[in-house]
Parts: sequence; C-alpha cells; structure tokens
Amino acid sequence: MGPRPHLNPYLAGVLLGLVLLASFLTLGVGLGASAGIARAAASIQSCFMPQHVADSPYFGAWGQDPLRYYLVFMFAGTLLGGLVSAIASRRIQLQIERGPTASRTRRIALAVTGGVLAGFASRLASGCTSGQGLTGGAMLASGSLLFLAAMFAGGYAVAWFVRRQWL
Repeated sequence: MGPRPHLNPYLAGVLLGLVLLASFLTLGVGLGASAGIARAAASIQSCFMPQHVADSPYFGAWGQDPLRYYLVFMFAGTLLGGLVSAIASRRIQLQIERGPTASRTRRIALAVTGGVLAGFASRLASGCTSGQGLTGGAMLASGSLLFLAAMFAGGYAVAWFVRRQWL
C-alpha cells in the first residue's frame, strides 16, 4: 500500500489559522519558529561557554534557562508532529530532493546557504517568516504585510536563477 494523499491545502490553512487563534487565546501571543531555534542554540552554547552566553547582550537576556519559553516547545512539537505525520501517512524516507541537473552536493550547499541566510535575517529582523507572515499578517501589522509582499517578490525574482536546478 502506497503513501496516503496529502491533506487538502485549504483545510490545512484553516487548521493553521485555528492553531494561531488558539495560541492567541491561551497564551496571548502568536506563533513563530526562529526564537525557539535561537534559544536552543543558546542552551547548547551554554554547555560549552556558559559565561560567554550569560555575558552576551543577546543570549544573556534569556537568563539561566533559555529553553523555558513557549516557542521552544512549539518548535519541538512541530518537529515531532511532522515526524508522526510522515510516519502515519507512510511518507518517511531519507532522501535529498533535487532536480535532475543538480548534484547532491550543490543541492545541500544551496539549502544550507539559504537556511543560514534566512536564519540570520530572521534574528536580525526579530522574527521569522512564520512570525511575520502568520502572526503579524493576522494582526494586519503594516510591517508584516510589507514583509510578505517583499518575500513573495524576492521569491519570484530569485526563482528565475535557480529554476534550472529543477528542470
């Protein structure tokens, strides 16, 4: 028996909106991912250089236990939920998705480069795409709406340069 079909994207969008609403109602704040990742990095770094982390104006502000934050649990739940979903729908397999003209090394290099740039930008902007797009967009924040427009415009502009990797 093969993999199960994907969830209807419109239903998935409504469900994601309900999760965002539940976050506002229960926690009083929205969703995001980069803060959870940054706090996990601070926790790992404090295992090796605790004084450096404590003295850091960025990481030090989170105190002795940076993992005690709701977005850390949301990030862990996202990873665990994705894994459970992939297993339940029989869609889990180790692979590197790439186009026929892209080598594995090139695909990994592009993915790591893009991830590092997006991670750096999200910390620089004090928010990631999910925080800006979901939470800020739901609140109709003008900066978030401008961010969404710029993100889509940038995606279309860059797509021309990388599309041949997938053809």
